[in-house]
Amino acid sequence: MSKTIILAKNIQKAYKDLKVLKGVNVTISESEVISIVGASGAGKTTLLQILGTLDKPDYTSDTELIINDQSIKSLNDKALAKFRNKHIGFIFQFHQLLPEFTALENVCIPAFINNTPKQEAEKRAKDLLDYLGLNDRMHHKPNSMSGGEQQRVAVARALINQPNIIFADEPSGNLDSESAEQLHNLFFKLRDEFKQTFVVVTHNQELANMADRKLTMVDGKIVL
Repeated sequence: MSKTIILAKNIQKAYKDLKVLKGVNVTISESEVISIVGASGAGKTTLLQILGTLDKPDYTSDTELIINDQSIKSLNDKALAKFRNKHIGFIFQFHQLLPEFTALENVCIPAFINNTPKQEAEKRAKDLLDYLGLNDRMHHKPNSMSGGEQQRVAVARALINQPNIIFADEPSGNLDSESAEQLHNLFFKLRDEFKQTFVVVTHNQELANMADRKLTMVDGKIVL
């Protein structure tokens, strides 16, 4: 039986009078690839940000968020940031690479935040970039790379600290169909090789249907 890596109970979130999440319950196992789909405004990104600890739910007495056996509610901001850096990786639609840094430098940033020695961080970053077919792009800055190459750099950055979970928000939304297909296949290859869990918000039905489970959100709740 697979270990539960994320347990979320009664996740609620409101912004003033707007209720975005209305009591979401979800359990995700280690090494699962989960897709979250639904119309714009259904609450997908808000849920992803809460599960990824970038945002906090509106805690009630029975709200629970446990990630890799750690209750998130019990962590202060400093401890939460440290936990996130070690256990969670993020891939965003717009890459979020820093334009003044090379691919290698961008990938190393989370490792440096984790106090990984420079030599060790750079070796792992080079190995990842090589694994992702970017061996000849390591010293290029983002503006001299294609969209698909930039997104693979972002994947390497998400993997540098060997996190348990990768959260991806519309990761192929800005890519052409060929690059998108390569990225989708890469997620499953990474899962098979490194046993990571992927939680992916996407409008891409092809990617959504490839996942081990597809969760559909409607009006702030998971319906499937």
